[in-house]
Amino acid sequence: MKSIFETSTRDELRSRINSLQQGTPAQWGKMNLYQMLKHCTLCEDMFLGELKIKRVFIGRIIGPGFLKKVLKDDAPFGKNSPTSPLLKETKENGDIQLQKEEWLNRIEKYATFNNNTFVHPFFGPMTKEQMGLFAYKHADHHLRQFGA
Repeated sequence: MKSIFETSTRDELRSRINSLQQGTPAQWGKMNLYQMLKHCTLCEDMFLGELKIKRVFIGRIIGPGFLKKVLKDDAPFGKNSPTSPLLKETKENGDIQLQKEEWLNRIEKYATFNNNTFVHPFFGPMTKEQMGLFAYKHADHHLRQFGA
């Protein structure tokens, strides 16, 4: 399985992010391109420890089991998975190129990742290995959403 901690995986993600263009339509979901890019940047901030979000109660009960299921194989995330309101962009429009650059900057930070105490708001505490797999699968999910 691919991990965001692998240089080749980050290279792949950079290429896919750079392929996105203004006007690229979503193949599913409610986010437009700008909102997806902003969402992914916010998620990377959370994964990297720069944005803290409290655990949700239901996640404390069922989150760890769902994490195991999500990370058991290479299967992509399902379409239309729920998103925390704290990680949603409500603005309809913004600078696509700037958001791509912001996301790319966050992706690069995984080369020196040191957030070994990451706690996902739903899934709970994650090891570095789990983080690497999850961060890749999340980025892959949204890039697939826009055909990249």
